[in-house]
Amino acid sequence: MAKGSGNVIAQNKKAGFDYFIEETMEAGIVLQGTEIKSARNGKVQLKDAFVRIRGGEAWISNMHISPYEQGNIFNHDPTRSRKLLLHKKQILELESHSKEQGVTIVPLKMYLKDGFAKVLIGVGKGKKNYDKREDLKRKDAKREIDRAMKERSR
Repeated sequence: MAKGSGNVIAQNKKAGFDYFIEETMEAGIVLQGTEIKSARNGKVQLKDAFVRIRGGEAWISNMHISPYEQGNIFNHDPTRSRKLLLHKKQILELESHSKEQGVTIVPLKMYLKDGFAKVLIGVGKGKKNYDKREDLKRKDAKREIDRAMKERSR
């Protein structure tokens, strides 16, 4: 199975727009109690999430997992920091990347693989406004070409 495939729960579409993704890596994630039930229902948002290396461990912050509806007192804090499960070598590699100027580690998507929740994280370099405009122009041009081809085939 290819990296990042499986039962996709959430996707960070904004990351591809805001960053040049240079490298991707798959990581497990530590979830508490009812979080996995909410995740299976697709109640996950990665929009403002980022990864930080603290104390030799990788932590994902600002990832929102909504409280489980049928949960009671055992529900969790929706935006708490969650630990990512990576090998020491991978953490050291991410830490060296994150120390570079303008580099951020962002989650790209969350998915289920063999019953376990996984997060695809990417090392991204921030785009400037003119890069973003260029991407929008390219996207619009592709849309116009596809529209013209569709009308031509009729």
